[in-house]
Amino acid sequence: MFSISPSARLRTSPFYQATLAEGMTHVTSYNNMLLPTGFGNPEEEYWRIINGASLWDVAVERQVQLLGPDAGRLAQILCPRDLSKCIVGQGKYVALCNHQGMLINDPILLKLADDRYWLSIADSNIWFWAEAIAAERGLNVEVSEPDVSPLAIQGPMAENVIAALFGDWVRDLKYFWFKETKIEGIPVAVARSGWSKQGGFEIYLMDGLKGTPLWNLVREAGKPWGIGPGNPNVHERIESGLLSWGGDTDNQTNPFEVRMGQYVDLDVADDVIGIQALRKIKSQGPKRHQLGIVLEGTEPAEPVFHWLDIMSNGHKIGDMTNIIWSPRLKTNIGFALVSVEAKPGDNVEVVQAGKSIIGKLQTLPFL
Repeated sequence: MFSISPSARLRTSPFYQATLAEGMTHVTSYNNMLLPTGFGNPEEEYWRIINGASLWDVAVERQVQLLGPDAGRLAQILCPRDLSKCIVGQGKYVALCNHQGMLINDPILLKLADDRYWLSIADSNIWFWAEAIAAERGLNVEVSEPDVSPLAIQGPMAENVIAALFGDWVRDLKYFWFKETKIEGIPVAVARSGWSKQGGFEIYLMDGLKGTPLWNLVREAGKPWGIGPGNPNVHERIESGLLSWGGDTDNQTNPFEVRMGQYVDLDVADDVIGIQALRKIKSQGPKRHQLGIVLEGTEPAEPVFHWLDIMSNGHKIGDMTNIIWSPRLKTNIGFALVSVEAKPGDNVEVVQAGKSIIGKLQTLPFL
């Protein structure tokens, strides 16, 4: 066992005290913050998101705010997706790329006003990137990290919990759409979103001093549906085929390789960062694609913290970017980032700890 030394570089979230009171046992670092990853009963936490309602501290999903007359222009320059019809209250999944067309983040973009946008980011310093691009282009926009911290409620019973808190209007929210409101004076934005495929919402807390009161309100409202603490569940997200930027991608990954091609609009303006490179990649065809892989064996695999070689006929054809035991499939599964010559149904070998494990490629998602 070891302890994490306190540091101003590693922040806690507004929900930190609430997660301690819930019995948090495991954390990881994400966006220079502590992300709860366990509460002492992994099996119970998994089935809670599959069957009920799970409450997550995901304040680590930091917001990069674009504010000012040129906020919309900067948002479009950063996002190779047509935002011209995006309206206030709407969110969009976007692929942020560098000038070479390589994926550097996959945030949700939320439009709060014509002059105010949020990028709800994965684990990287997009604030610095956006600020540098704004300065380089001479745009009249302020880039900042606002006091905004998401709290996720995920699972098939999540909608009932959120409706009990805010009213039945939340049932009409489309996926990635949101609405600003208050609950007992606490300012929030309620969005139908979240990093699971079991259905759910995220409450964007806009007052960092109200983390514990908001947590307790959700906890109380969720009692009839058996709500309990949880976290972005690695088993569920791999079964569901959800991409983890930085985990399932490297610095040479483009959106077309990881099933994000539908979120790239090649006819946006030439000044959108990476769009000319993306057009070239699309016309030539990507070299890799993302598939699922099912491994032989009836025992859970050892956890790994690096990619594993995937071999076919004695040659490396790609990498297995994650591996977990699937509680529902009762086998080990993961994602394969492999040559486009490899196809679903192909038998391959995964090299782990010097041993080869037989596997079969398939399309995603698993479930």
